[in-house]
Amino acid sequence: MCGLVGFLGGGRGRDARETAAILERMADAIVSRGPDDAGIWSDGAAAIGLAHRRLSILDLSAAGHQPMAGPSGRHVIVFNGEIYNHLDLRRELEQSGLAPGGGQGWRGHSDTETLLAGFAAWGIRATVQRCIGMFAFAVWDTQARVLTLGRDRLGEKPLYYGWQGAGDAACFLFGSDLKALRAHPLCAAEVDRDALCLLMRHNYIPAPHSIYCGISKLPAGCLLTVSLEQRAPRVDAYWSLAETAVSGVREPFTGSDPEAIDALEDLLKSAVRQQMLADVPLGAFLSGGIDSSAVVALMQAQSERPVKTFSIGFHEPGYNEAEHALAVARHLGADHTELYVTPQEAQDVIPLLPDLYSEPFADASQIPTFLVSQLARRHVTVSLSGDAGDELFAGYGRYLRNSRHWDRIARVPLGLRKLAAGGIRALPPGAWNTMLGPLSPVLPGSLGAAPVGEKLHQGARKLSARRIDDLYLQSISRWEPEGLVIGGREPQTCLRGRPLPLEGLDDVQRLMVLDALVYLPDDILVKVDRAAMGVSLESRVPFLDHRVVEFAWRIPQSMKLRDGATKWILRQVLYRHVPRELIERPKKGFSVPVGHWLRGPLQDWAESLLDESRLRREGFFDPAPIRRTWAEHLSGRRNAQYPLWGVLMFQAWLEKQPESR
Repeated sequence: MCGLVGFLGGGRGRDARETAAILERMADAIVSRGPDDAGIWSDGAAAIGLAHRRLSILDLSAAGHQPMAGPSGRHVIVFNGEIYNHLDLRRELEQSGLAPGGGQGWRGHSDTETLLAGFAAWGIRATVQRCIGMFAFAVWDTQARVLTLGRDRLGEKPLYYGWQGAGDAACFLFGSDLKALRAHPLCAAEVDRDALCLLMRHNYIPAPHSIYCGISKLPAGCLLTVSLEQRAPRVDAYWSLAETAVSGVREPFTGSDPEAIDALEDLLKSAVRQQMLADVPLGAFLSGGIDSSAVVALMQAQSERPVKTFSIGFHEPGYNEAEHALAVARHLGADHTELYVTPQEAQDVIPLLPDLYSEPFADASQIPTFLVSQLARRHVTVSLSGDAGDELFAGYGRYLRNSRHWDRIARVPLGLRKLAAGGIRALPPGAWNTMLGPLSPVLPGSLGAAPVGEKLHQGARKLSARRIDDLYLQSISRWEPEGLVIGGREPQTCLRGRPLPLEGLDDVQRLMVLDALVYLPDDILVKVDRAAMGVSLESRVPFLDHRVVEFAWRIPQSMKLRDGATKWILRQVLYRHVPRELIERPKKGFSVPVGHWLRGPLQDWAESLLDESRLRREGFFDPAPIRRTWAEHLSGRRNAQYPLWGVLMFQAWLEKQPESR
């Protein structure tokens, strides 16, 4: 795992020492992504500069140093990630006579060198389509004078880009982290209020948007080309999750249950085996849940030594799963390390978050994710995780809940639903809580659980839905940004705007695709990547091997949801290695009691960031709804930890910006 940065343009013939100083400053901003080595390369005549920070995982020798030039010198690359099948690609190159020096010209055994040889032999797109891995890269073609950026199929590795400055002096900046781009003198670092609307909606900013004007995220599964002659970046997809899902449902696996279970286990074993390749110590995160337990079980089944596993626990019973992880680890014979964290230790992470997540990010499970990454890094340099099992095997309960809600809601004419929704919204949540709170024991269904007002308002938003996408968006929304963000207009996303053409998918499958396109890459994978990279730990996700993803979408839905159980087929794989009784329990998630802390030890910190005069002075938010929500939370009338955490994380990030505008 590494970090890459660079720029194109800014005027040809720039002084070499000035170019080197800028590149070094950009790379030093992301030293935690690559503490083991650093390098720069530039061509003043072409106005291109590349820089790299290296975390050595494969080929620890100088042969893996970057930026790296190909055998002919045509391509120069900076690369972040791992190509798990790169040895297979080397053999293919050698057998076809396309390897450097006929196979005798390899300088080392890094996957970066394999990529360059593939680019020379097959071209960039064809090489990337052959790759199994997670990656982001920038490669300069010295002959065509074209820059190509690339990102892996599911978006495990980040890549930002954009033009900054004006006229002939404008620069195309790119890199693994916004901190690196901010270090360039032309980066304006102006807050994009439209992107801020997205943050308030989701508590993260979906691609292709970023918090800065003029800076974008390269979407997963895409290549981008740009040059000084063709300045408008061209973005093309080389792989599509939506198309994978549609084709998988159209041409499903037709074997029996046992055959499907065998096929899934074989694929997962292959993915895990490839991702266990490293020249440094390796382990895995273990929560004791289905996904991480499956990964560790398949690691241990293919390892001669006990696999190193890591989990953290909390003394608060409702937030602790460490005892379940320990039970699974003992059964599998893993070398398990656990750490019980005090509330103060967890709270001490909060001041680090604006720097760890150089773009505002507000999934509170970022705190335990950082702590478990920090724990793992004391023992290993690479850690596998169980992320993405829910998105592939229908693990989230919200999929079925929203599907059932939509079945009921869609039967009522939209006009009547909007009328009812308006009546509910006429009173704020706090007023509903006051009126109906005493009646909670006799109210029907979920309304009987406090807070009543929040549930009614959430239900009102769902009543106005035109399709299940709208209903789902409302179910995961933290704020309605219109009117909250001053001067901002919420951009369209695949959840808001023209619906994706997902022919043949049922409602649950549709929601799974939407999550995999937005929530997975822009929340889950961002959370893990930044937390792990903050302590120089490489994280790997076997479920995101694209062969596993493609097969998962061919598995009939009846093998994912069966007899009231989610992830049925994955459970069957796991039960071959771990007893059912160690796994079967309600899903908790990976969380901390932020709502409780905001009424206690974090109250003064939050009050400072949410101060009304401060909000007015900064000019990003209308203070009224924020102050009202904060007061309701403090009074206990409402648990508003999720919307408040989004505002707080932006405010904490803004406070750390050198020149916030």
